[in-house]
Amino acid sequence: MHRSVVRFACVSTLGLMAAAAQAQAQAQDRANTILVLDGSGSMWGQIEGVNKIVIARDVVGTILDDFPTDENLGLTVYGHRTRGDCADIETVVAPGTGTAGAIRDVVNGINPRGKTPMTDAVIAAAEALRYTEEAATVILVSDGIETCNPDPCAAARALEQAGIDFTAHVVGFDVTDPEALAQMQCLAEETGGTFTTAANADELTRALRTVTVAAPPDPEPEPVALVPIRLVAVTGTEDGPPVDGPVLWSLSGNDGAVFTDRDGNPLEDSVDEGAYTATAYDVTTETEASAQFVAIGEGPAEVVIVFPEILPQARVIGPASAPLGATIQVGWDGPAERNDYIAVSVPGENGYVNFAYTRDGNPVELQMPPAAGDYELRYVLGDGRDVVASAPIEVTPVAASVSAPDDAATIGTEARIAWTGPDYRSDYIAISEPGENGYLDFAYTRDGSPATLDMPAEPGTYELRYVMNQDRTVLATAPIEVRPLAVAVDGPAEAERGATIPVGWQGPGNDNDYIAVSIPGESDYVNFAYLRDGNPVQLEMPAEPGDYELRYVLNADRSILASAPITVTDIALSVSAPAEAIAGAEVEVSWVGPDYPSDYIAVAEPGDRSYVNFTYTREGNPLPLQMPVSPGSYEIRYVFKQDREIGATTTITVAPLKVTLDAPAIGVAGATIPVDWDGPDYASDYIAVSDPSDDRYVNFTYTRDGNPAQLELPPTPGTYELRYVLNQDREVVARREITVTAVPAEVTHAASAPAGTELQVGWSGPDYPSDYITVSRPGDDGYETFEYTRSGNPVMLELPEAPGDYEIRYVMNQDRTVIATSPFTVE
Repeated sequence: MHRSVVRFACVSTLGLMAAAAQAQAQAQDRANTILVLDGSGSMWGQIEGVNKIVIARDVVGTILDDFPTDENLGLTVYGHRTRGDCADIETVVAPGTGTAGAIRDVVNGINPRGKTPMTDAVIAAAEALRYTEEAATVILVSDGIETCNPDPCAAARALEQAGIDFTAHVVGFDVTDPEALAQMQCLAEETGGTFTTAANADELTRALRTVTVAAPPDPEPEPVALVPIRLVAVTGTEDGPPVDGPVLWSLSGNDGAVFTDRDGNPLEDSVDEGAYTATAYDVTTETEASAQFVAIGEGPAEVVIVFPEILPQARVIGPASAPLGATIQVGWDGPAERNDYIAVSVPGENGYVNFAYTRDGNPVELQMPPAAGDYELRYVLGDGRDVVASAPIEVTPVAASVSAPDDAATIGTEARIAWTGPDYRSDYIAISEPGENGYLDFAYTRDGSPATLDMPAEPGTYELRYVMNQDRTVLATAPIEVRPLAVAVDGPAEAERGATIPVGWQGPGNDNDYIAVSIPGESDYVNFAYLRDGNPVQLEMPAEPGDYELRYVLNADRSILASAPITVTDIALSVSAPAEAIAGAEVEVSWVGPDYPSDYIAVAEPGDRSYVNFTYTREGNPLPLQMPVSPGSYEIRYVFKQDREIGATTTITVAPLKVTLDAPAIGVAGATIPVDWDGPDYASDYIAVSDPSDDRYVNFTYTRDGNPAQLELPPTPGTYELRYVLNQDREVVARREITVTAVPAEVTHAASAPAGTELQVGWSGPDYPSDYITVSRPGDDGYETFEYTRSGNPVMLELPEAPGDYEIRYVMNQDRTVIATSPFTVE
């Protein structure tokens, strides 16, 4: 069985007697002949367990025995000395008579190792034969494709055109590659030589005898039209990927075998018209498959043979039985791809009841189905949902029960329900309408037995259930009778809007049940109070007058168990204030109203539910209320804290302020200047200096600190703005431009001084509070040492211990602004 690619070039090598391969017609005038032997690394390949170089040695020896001793014969070898060298070509035996022994010795000593410069070897042999001066013959035996010269055909044509009588015979030794066969055939045909093929040592011997022993040529056969075929072996489906691994093909027709065990996938060839059977053998899995087809017309005929997909090996290990709903451990062995999983499934059905990914561990935790019966544990591949392993498991029933309390249950009360069961995660005990899904109330089994359930608001017969969380499976039921219970609410027939009144009640008295005041016909409430807060409860009435309802509401399902009507009446409400006030001023507002907790008096824009300023009614009557800073028409309002309901209003006009500023037009950076002002002097009003484009300030002083205000100017020269700012909303009510000029400053000192000594520095500058003189490193915002200017002039600076280049600086304390520098060297 041939399973490897073999390249055997005898360009006259094993092509041995290529020149002699002409017919007997040339026997009278034989040309000089060179055998070209392929010494490339591929010659270590094997045919039926024997290296090709060994076959070549034997065949060449046999042919040499029969070669005429009076004929000139030489030997050229390539690829026998170095690896990867296309120039490794050597004529080791020059053409001459009686050279058989020398050629045999050389051939027996060759160790293949290099590339296959097949075409260049033929050219070298032709040149050794002086093919441009006399007749010359080269015999080439090759087992593969040219690896150096890109165009053997062009080279052959050039040899034929330049030669006196040049011929190359080619034997294709175990060659299946279509491109290689085409190259060899072209090389022979372009030079008038013959092309034959050989698959083993015997066929190679016969082929070489054909080209070295003269025989009358056969008549040219009639050309036969061949049909191209393409054989492909795939996995899974017709559109699946090619079989991974070597595939050997055999083809037979009506006249018998065409070829056997030919390697390739796909494999392309040409055959006569007819019916055929193609057989593919997958070497990896040692399986074969066949397909019948017909080759007809121009073709091509494509045959696709589908091999089944090979699934990986796996297994699952679990108990033989388990209770329904239980979570069990399942061990597994398998490929463990990312989305592989272990499932419990109904035998014979696709899909699963429950599953767990193999990535979650080994063993995995797998929950059993909620119904008893026979099931399968499965290892399932995540990509194709293929089941690669399974094991049977029986799911057995599980015992469960629920019991109604001995005492009669009444509407809206809590009942204690005893139960038994598996207590799986999120299992629960429920009370439900018989025959209906869902529940009216439930309690998790994890909270213990007995479970506490709220009884429905309507009397009647209900069903207690033990419900397994998986698929809401009911494991046990029991009937329960829920009886009526007297429920009532007791409150006044009338109450003032917003008032808090006592409301008595009778009923189940659950902690989260509540008494509500609501609009009749609506399910929601205006206000409510929990029953746990006492009996009677204290309930706040709505802020809007009208007809309402007092209700006993069961928290469990918001059922209304009892109700009573109540009328909410209006009350006297009013506010009184001046008709006009100055922007930002405080005014006195008198009011009439209930003074409920957190009621307040507000000033607001008409039509706006929010407010500008407010004061709680608990602050007194009358009370102070600050007016907005923006002039305009406003409303004074009495506002209930409940729902921000507006009880009474009156209008007020807010007049603009008259505010002025007076200050110098120019000031020196960092200086403190007087600013005269005329304004309201409200609490926390202030005078500021700001960048005209910035809402913030650079410096400020409160108006409460006196008039004129003492304001420090910015440390950076430029155009600024003086502002009178109301504390309320930071409203700017007056502005004045001021120009800040640079402040002159200078430092004088020696150019250098020793490290660690003191340096005397004279200075001139503003001497603002906390200004200082420093020694600093250039580019560093900090300092090494410093002295305040208030220390005198000159100041004495202690120098750093590290020699180097430094700067002496005058630093204005505001924003650490440097206003003078001078270089200095510490030695």
